[in-house]
Amino acid sequence: MESYRVLIADDHPHARQAILEMLEDDPYFSIVGTATNGEEAVQLTKNLLPDLLLMDIKMPIINGLEATKIIKEMFPYTKVIILSVSDSVEDLFTAIQYGAQGYLLKTMDPDDWLRYLHSIAEGSNNAVKSLAGKLLYQFRERDVQNTPAVSSLTPREKEILGLVSKGLTNKQVAEQLFIAENTVKNHIKNLLQKLDLENRVQLASYALKELNQP
Repeated sequence: MESYRVLIADDHPHARQAILEMLEDDPYFSIVGTATNGEEAVQLTKNLLPDLLLMDIKMPIINGLEATKIIKEMFPYTKVIILSVSDSVEDLFTAIQYGAQGYLLKTMDPDDWLRYLHSIAEGSNNAVKSLAGKLLYQFRERDVQNTPAVSSLTPREKEILGLVSKGLTNKQVAEQLFIAENTVKNHIKNLLQKLDLENRVQLASYALKELNQP
């Protein structure tokens, strides 16, 4: 079996080592190099032509999103998976806009990582069954014409909706509104049910549309 050539780009040495250790035991993947910033990622992609690039977002010189844009313009067949500790909807939209094939949260279980990477490498739709797959594929704008209007929400729900649209985490929303994080989670759960949406990314998409209307 021919291995899938992987380049890792992350400015944190511990993160690079953790990814290396996770992939080393899988014969499907072969690590061809590591980069510590976006500029190195671009140069190493030119030199090594990896099949798959695991790209951290927050890196010096050139960040991961900008590096992804540059790389995908030059090497459209190199698959790029964005790595992040946040499920920021803005980062998700930008990553897909710049051509990334996937988006992985660093906090996810390693087994979920491997399943997702296998699905991406093989071009399988099974990736959508994982959390990361949902973040990638279900963020796309859904038709919200039949969802309830913002006017049907409570003042607190509108506040939370606005903060979610800015990419704030539950913890950040809780701190800004001086409420418990679990309370934020309950509000978001209720919002999803009330608006007939499936996940936080769709909720943010709805908010961006509805709250920015003239």
